[in-house]
Amino acid sequence: MTALTLHPDCAVGSITRIDASIEATAAGCRAIFRAYGDVARVHVPIVQSAGVRTDHLWQTTCFEIFWQPEAGTCYREFNLSPSTRWACYDFDNFREGMRNAPADVRITTVVAADHLCVMADIISDLPRTANVALNAIIEDGDGKNRFWALAFADGKPEFHSETCRALRIEK
Repeated sequence: MTALTLHPDCAVGSITRIDASIEATAAGCRAIFRAYGDVARVHVPIVQSAGVRTDHLWQTTCFEIFWQPEAGTCYREFNLSPSTRWACYDFDNFREGMRNAPADVRITTVVAADHLCVMADIISDLPRTANVALNAIIEDGDGKNRFWALAFADGKPEFHSETCRALRIEK
């Protein structure tokens, strides 16, 4: 597991630590996100019986993966909600050419008093060698979102920045 960092402009909230891991699989990838703290004070979307593709998940508690091939400017974004809803988009360049991307995502969520765990098995055609970002958005009880990532570019939280893609994956 790798520790994510809270964006420097965000006040510490109910979650005090987030660890994440990702591994390439023959069919795509498998990711695990664990958020530790006072989970009762975090807005955790209601778990659904079956995951479904849904837009705008990033507006509340959500975990994200950005997968960019080693060469080029295109990248794929996955949004993973504790509700088991998910989204997958392709981009041609920084926030350009957004469109739904082919994927099948299965999410398992565990909610406990002191931690929230989201595990995702993703079936998607992903390039063999890639730079990857693991991010989290946590909506706290005060209604404010806290932003977590492997790394941040200077300025406001921007998960689409290549700076966030601080992990190299080789399939």
